[in-house]
Amino acid sequence: MTDHSASSFIAGLSARLATRMRHICVFLGAGSSRPAGLPDMNGLSSAVSTTLREPDRATFEAMVGDHGLEGTLTRLRRIAALVEGDDEIQGVSGTQADRLDAAICSAIVSALSAIPANTRAADDFAAWIARANYSRPVEVFTVNYDLMIETALDKIGAPYFDGFIGMQRARFRSDLIEARETDENYIPAFFARVWKMHGSLNWEASATGVVRLGSTVRAGRSAAIYPSDAKYHESRRMPFVVLQDRFRRALYENETLALVAGYSWGDEHLNEYLFDAASRRQRSEVIAFSHGELPVELVDFARRTPNLQLIGSTEAVIGGVRGRWQEPEDTQLPSDVWADQKLKLGDFASLASFLARASGASSPDQTEVAAAPNREAGAADGGA
Repeated sequence: MTDHSASSFIAGLSARLATRMRHICVFLGAGSSRPAGLPDMNGLSSAVSTTLREPDRATFEAMVGDHGLEGTLTRLRRIAALVEGDDEIQGVSGTQADRLDAAICSAIVSALSAIPANTRAADDFAAWIARANYSRPVEVFTVNYDLMIETALDKIGAPYFDGFIGMQRARFRSDLIEARETDENYIPAFFARVWKMHGSLNWEASATGVVRLGSTVRAGRSAAIYPSDAKYHESRRMPFVVLQDRFRRALYENETLALVAGYSWGDEHLNEYLFDAASRRQRSEVIAFSHGELPVELVDFARRTPNLQLIGSTEAVIGGVRGRWQEPEDTQLPSDVWADQKLKLGDFASLASFLARASGASSPDQTEVAAAPNREAGAADGGA
């Protein structure tokens, strides 16, 4: 098996990040919030289950075992759209589907609203965004519901735009998301973009659509979390459709470098966007970091697709070649990058720390955080 140089990979990644004309995208999964003590999808499913009463708990556990948490929500919403009252589909009535949907969303909000035990990773990540001075905006795509990234950006006054305009009941503005640099209503490039493709703790579903609140959704209210593709009120689906399309278009921009972290590759729809971009955009790259072993289902694709790099703790697929990491020639590599014969960047805390250093940023737990040149504090949506 061919070996890969960890030192060369780190140097190459640093050089890519230093190229200001590149379009930088980051795609975050639930693993990116684990350093803060928040649950991943499996942990979230367990947390939801403990809050439910019978027979809802048994129904939920049977569904989540087959479909996962978001697949369960999709299935319940399909049932609710097809039957009403006590009419059933596979033993689940329309009434139970509505009740269980609301209970699951409420439990998710409760589980993720806890005060994080450690915000260092999010703080380092925000510090990098605040100092990154690329010609095009940094775009952060996430399937997480928590508010870790927004809170960290708020803490240091880093400007960002999340698709909503307003404060207490912010409205979704697809026209601003789709605007081009030459359009009059284009949000300036020094505002980072934070796109929450599966909803958020502070998105509320209402009869007129989805709004972003100034705080998490209150108990008894319906949080907007990953609607199904079944018959569903179009205005409530709108944010998700627009943001997923933005993900596709962002990956297709020239010179895109997409960093994937904390993601379990469980969403086939989003996977296809990443695979397609890596296959078709010759001058763009997707670098996927894994906390442990390489995802088996991705190795063969990466071998055929040099633009997709899989980075694990002990091995990698780079340039279509799978190999183990060599001991770095640079013995001065920080311990959060290399330690115990392992590359540590699959841990989001280590990756965020590396990004902050790569841009010369300081972690916001220090007394002063330097703002990027010509940037103004505050967010386009009033949220920072």
